[in-house]
Amino acid sequence: MSGHDGTISERSDAKGCDAAVVAPSSPGSLRRSSKIRNHHVNRLAIVYIRQSSQHQVLENRESRERQYALADFATGIGWSADRVMVIDEDQGLSGKFSDNRNGFQRLLAEVALDHVGLVLGLELSRLARSCKDWHHLVEVCAVFDTLLYDQDGFYDANDSNDRLLLGMKGAMSEFELITMRNRLLRGRENKAQRGEYFSLVPIGYVKLPSGEIALEPDEQARAVMHLIFDKFEELGTARGVFLYLICQNIRLGFRCQRGPNRGNLEWRRPTIRKITYILHHPLYAGAYGYPLHQERRRHSGVGRSRDYIAWLSPEQMHVFLPNRYPAYITLSQYQAHQQRLRQNRSLLDSKGSPRCGEALLSGLVICGACNRALSVSYKRRPRYNCTRYLQEGRKQTCYGLQATALDALVAQQVLRALEPASIELSLRAVTDIEEERKRLDRHWKQRLERARYESERAERQYRAVDPDNRLVARTLESGWEKALTSEREVQEEYDRFLQQTPRSLSDTDRAKIGALTKDITALWHAPRTTFADRKEIVRCLVDGVIVHVHPNSERVDVTIRWHGGFTSQHEITRAVRTYQQLRDYDRLMDRMVQLYREGHNCSKIAAVLRQEGFKPLRKDSLFPDVIKKLLVDRGVWVKPDHTEASKDDEWLVSALARRLQIAPYRVHNWIRRGWVHSRPAPGGCCLLVWADLRELKRLEKLKNNRLPYVPRRHPALTVPGSPGRKK
Repeated sequence: MSGHDGTISERSDAKGCDAAVVAPSSPGSLRRSSKIRNHHVNRLAIVYIRQSSQHQVLENRESRERQYALADFATGIGWSADRVMVIDEDQGLSGKFSDNRNGFQRLLAEVALDHVGLVLGLELSRLARSCKDWHHLVEVCAVFDTLLYDQDGFYDANDSNDRLLLGMKGAMSEFELITMRNRLLRGRENKAQRGEYFSLVPIGYVKLPSGEIALEPDEQARAVMHLIFDKFEELGTARGVFLYLICQNIRLGFRCQRGPNRGNLEWRRPTIRKITYILHHPLYAGAYGYPLHQERRRHSGVGRSRDYIAWLSPEQMHVFLPNRYPAYITLSQYQAHQQRLRQNRSLLDSKGSPRCGEALLSGLVICGACNRALSVSYKRRPRYNCTRYLQEGRKQTCYGLQATALDALVAQQVLRALEPASIELSLRAVTDIEEERKRLDRHWKQRLERARYESERAERQYRAVDPDNRLVARTLESGWEKALTSEREVQEEYDRFLQQTPRSLSDTDRAKIGALTKDITALWHAPRTTFADRKEIVRCLVDGVIVHVHPNSERVDVTIRWHGGFTSQHEITRAVRTYQQLRDYDRLMDRMVQLYREGHNCSKIAAVLRQEGFKPLRKDSLFPDVIKKLLVDRGVWVKPDHTEASKDDEWLVSALARRLQIAPYRVHNWIRRGWVHSRPAPGGCCLLVWADLRELKRLEKLKNNRLPYVPRRHPALTVPGSPGRKK
């Protein structure tokens, strides 16, 4: 073909492999291409070596030898051995992308630094399987006048024919990768349609030599799997199951599927990721699903992204075949578990899992106006808020409320619903505790039995060896001692377990459980009952709580939706900001005006209102100042003007303080000690202090006193003068 010179002899093996590069016996037998100039030889010749997988690196040795032979070829066409660089650090990496190939990045850097005269590769697929990366390399080689070579000849990126040929070869290399990938994917999907494709079988199952999938033959390993699903139905969260296993020191039995211990059973510490994997996998319900999850990317506001795995529901899977394999749970249980896992997520359309916050109904409260779930905030007190207007940028039309009154109402209704079932709950609690202890006791016995078997097996191996063969006997003896130590540790742990949690309940324990379940209210308010426990109890009975908050009223309509379809209507009062929002505001004002017109001051009015049962806006907020403000707003009480001295030489406290240039609290201190004459103003909402010119001079001396206190033996300062009128 025009544009390149063939310089290497080619041969094909019987299996149809790529043409092999046969290095000649002497450099003189190679013809040098006319495209090679002296400035090319003066620069480096880089040989790039890559194989796509670790399997190819180990098995396809002929391909590796052919690639390394290119270094000898470069010396045969004129390059000195010290000017030939071999880049082989990308072994076992795919050529689909270049981001993870440090060798390819180093090759580009050397070419861009004008250090390279020739780039050698066995074929273009070794350099890049992506047109983007391939054309980038060709463009850089064209800018810095670097030649390329593969088993078909030399290429000059600045030559139009070579440039066209390089582009076609790059496209063919990428298309070849896509073709191979599609062929493999279609074969995998075809196998998945039959329910036979498994990369790795999950924990609790084994793959037989015949290809069949069977349950784990080890009894203890199967018991742990049943325990996981039972505890999830009880606790409701994957994290709760994980913490239970950690607390009880229960390990999972794994079958090694790779490495020298392949097929052996190993006991490992559980992880939250493994527990989640077990709860999501449909194989435990006897169903085959493909694909199980999908990798997705979450973008953040700063331009970063993070990959995460999203588990697919049976409706989203391409293949879902029920009742294909032995199961640990039923298909209905699996579907209920998936629904519970979705509800445990903290999203707008899910309730979320019960947590340790004080809000009892987090995830259950629904706004009656927009039919959306209310969020919970914990600034001072727990509060349910509707944030729809913030998300949509609209005017606020839905309002929230503090959680105290609503939580108290729902808790009261839940306790009332549980009272008739107290005896049944008592019996069920005793049964559950005994079953739990029996299961844990059975698990510890199985661990002890396994430890004894291991020690006896080590003993048999030690006794079977020739005692004179000390090289082997010492090793077996060490293993026997280690097995005996493990057995002793398990026995000690089992003894501690029996000491802390006996296998059966005593009569005293049964009596305590019965007493607790009979008084459900005391159990609800017990210090050891956590907020998460109370939330879990509420969710067992209540499906949702709909609240209608009236913005100009303290009244809130509450609808409780119980499990089973029953609903109950209730009404509560919420804390409001103004007295105008109170339901009995008009009656309160009418009574307040009546008392004022009867001659009562603000303090007397506040006391009478409390006695008559009027509720303040906030606790102990019906002070005289509040009553005065309400009367002023109604237009009944007119604020007197005492900013200056009146005709009777009476001063408002603030006005006298300004006249003496002191703080008002000092005047109040004088009033409390009796050092000045004072009386309530009309209406009782403020105090008037008498002070004529002579009294003002005495107060000036009292103000200028530097002592921390004024002794009683100074009557000139502590005894007020006589007012000009009779009080």
